Amino acid sequence: MKPSRQVLFAVMLALLSVLAPAIAQALPLAPEPSDAFTRAVEKGPLYAALAALAGGFVVSLTPCVYPMVAVTVSVFGASKTKSRWAGAALSAAFVAGIVGMLVPLGVSAGMSGAIFGSLLQSRVVVLGIAALFLLLSSAMFGAFEFALPAALTNRLAVMGGIGYKGAFLLGMGCALIATPCTGPVLTGILAFIAKTRSPGLGAGAMAAFGLGLGVPFFAVGAFAIQLPKSGAWMVHVKSILGIALVVFALHFMSSAFPVLTRFARPSLWFFALTGGSVVLGVVLGAVHREFGEPGMAVKLAKASGIVLLSCGLFMAIEGAIKPKDVVTWEHRVEVARGRAVRENRPMLVDFGAAWCAACKELDKVTFSSPGVASEMSRFVNVKVDATNDDDPQISATLASFKVLGLPTVVLFDSHGKEAARYNDFVPPERFLPAIRAIE
Repeated sequence: MKPSRQVLFAVMLALLSVLAPAIAQALPLAPEPSDAFTRAVEKGPLYAALAALAGGFVVSLTPCVYPMVAVTVSVFGASKTKSRWAGAALSAAFVAGIVGMLVPLGVSAGMSGAIFGSLLQSRVVVLGIAALFLLLSSAMFGAFEFALPAALTNRLAVMGGIGYKGAFLLGMGCALIATPCTGPVLTGILAFIAKTRSPGLGAGAMAAFGLGLGVPFFAVGAFAIQLPKSGAWMVHVKSILGIALVVFALHFMSSAFPVLTRFARPSLWFFALTGGSVVLGVVLGAVHREFGEPGMAVKLAKASGIVLLSCGLFMAIEGAIKPKDVVTWEHRVEVARGRAVRENRPMLVDFGAAWCAACKELDKVTFSSPGVASEMSRFVNVKVDATNDDDPQISATLASFKVLGLPTVVLFDSHGKEAARYNDFVPPERFLPAIRAIE
């Protein structure tokens, strides 16, 4: 495959991997399965694991990792075994070492989620995180290089020796050696894990990332596959990772500055507009050109391409996940309560936050469902933004409704008595009968 075709193929895969989850969310959903595990998977962890797996694999194709695959496999002995089964076992031990080094990072990030969620209430902190992402993306674009000390790199490269134990230890060392390329991507994933506040998701995502990173090592060690030669296409992979980090930075900023997504719409004309921005960004050289090439025109073209491609992807994703405005919301609880009493109507109070994924899913899936939205028109609907729970007024409101976590949806009948309460995502098929039963 020629380099130009490799670049085009890599760009197509990257764009598809980024847009596929968003497009899937924008499409009509199948009826909700009855088991809780399936519902939990549909809420995001599977998508998160697949994205982390893809991220790990893409990182393995960068100049920091790819060139050392064949050498590393020969060090832990998979290429010298008498059978493919033995080679596969050694290779699996090596990949397990990579996973073993990364999983504790994910668990720690998930356990720090409560602190991270509180910090995200500060616009200064959000801007700081976004700036960190942009700094890391600049490393992917070649502004500077991450590198471990040479002595440490050499020591890690030979640790463990041959055998299953040696392969496992070498895998752990490889996870550290690869930090020049995994560092920027890993930082972004860990920040998102902390935002979810889930140690389990952190462990799963990091395990998936490690498995993705280990794919070429396992393929060479287990099946004696000959990988394509290193080349300029690996630099293009770094550009793709850099663009992903820019999109992450914009996403973080949007949680504190909603104006960034004000014009996002789940409509065909909007997706056509953002798609045009993505295509133009690719044509200008966001991926296949390098800042190191001579000439100011090339540098300006690549910079413009990065801006167009990153902004186009960001807005396309935000448009796909943005719920349609089908429910009228009141934002002042006391005003809504008085109106419900005067008009003898039931009341629905929805507590959410900018960092709460399940809250956004309620808006996107449940409250936007035509049947649910129609039935909700009987209610006085109140949406309480609890992102800043340090605000005394927000804290008092949460306490008065006995809200212990987000999301929380509280339903009151027309007499002002609490009729139902939900503390997690509830699909429209379950929510509709519940609100219909409330007088």
